[in-house]
Amino acid sequence: MTSSRWIALAALALTCSTPALAKDWKTVTVAMEGSYAPWNQTDASGKIVGFEVDILNDVCARAKLECKIVAQDWDGVIPGLTAGKFDIVMDGMSITEERMKTIDFSIPYASSPVAFLADKNGPLANLSNSGKMIDLSKDDAESKAALDTLRKELTGKNVGLQVSTTEATFADKYLKDVANVHEYKTTDEHDLDLMAGRIDVAFADTTYFLGTLAKPDAKDLEFVGPQFKGGPILGPGIGAAFRKTDKDLQDIYNKALKAALDDGSVSKYSMQWFKIDITK
Repeated sequence: MTSSRWIALAALALTCSTPALAKDWKTVTVAMEGSYAPWNQTDASGKIVGFEVDILNDVCARAKLECKIVAQDWDGVIPGLTAGKFDIVMDGMSITEERMKTIDFSIPYASSPVAFLADKNGPLANLSNSGKMIDLSKDDAESKAALDTLRKELTGKNVGLQVSTTEATFADKYLKDVANVHEYKTTDEHDLDLMAGRIDVAFADTTYFLGTLAKPDAKDLEFVGPQFKGGPILGPGIGAAFRKTDKDLQDIYNKALKAALDDGSVSKYSMQWFKIDITK
């Protein structure tokens, strides 16, 4: 073998064995749906505002990052993230085992159980276990009894929820064989169908429904049945999503987010947007 070929092969081996240099993060693009109030929503001027926007602005200031927000439909946030269309997703996304097979998450910045909303004068107004919190991470007799009762009471009923959500995964496991599950592109769409009587109950995060209930045309709606949290489907909380290859960006974000959580800043944003502290 000639010396020139040896040199070429040696150079190739060096290139292949040298780890890729970490990206010098100065500017990041962050995807939000822009229609998941009050987590993130689009105001009259077309600007995305909300709880997660305030967190992002705080984190980026602490980390000295320039952050650009882009709107992305919910069902495209994970594919867009893994394809490199943006660097981070903040969209009320629960940290679940299934999602962590594909992407990574920040430390949680909020916790929001899932709940049902129905017409206070409708057939599901007296759904059992109303107001009770069921922790699915315990997998105990109480959880099983609540799920059995819920299945019986929702048999044949029309349940509305957003596609590709933890609520959709929950319904796939516990409700689809007994109820008529309707999947919507946005949460606004199932709210409209609930108010119009086209579905019997809507299923989403409690914090999202707080925003729904604040609207004048939702005066006849109320929380019904139990609320659920935890377990493999619902996860330990809500966080920002990252590509698995971007551990350095994830570390930068987590350091700034932890500081914002520790000094009470995230709690302040929560009180502003939800009137309750959902960081606990």
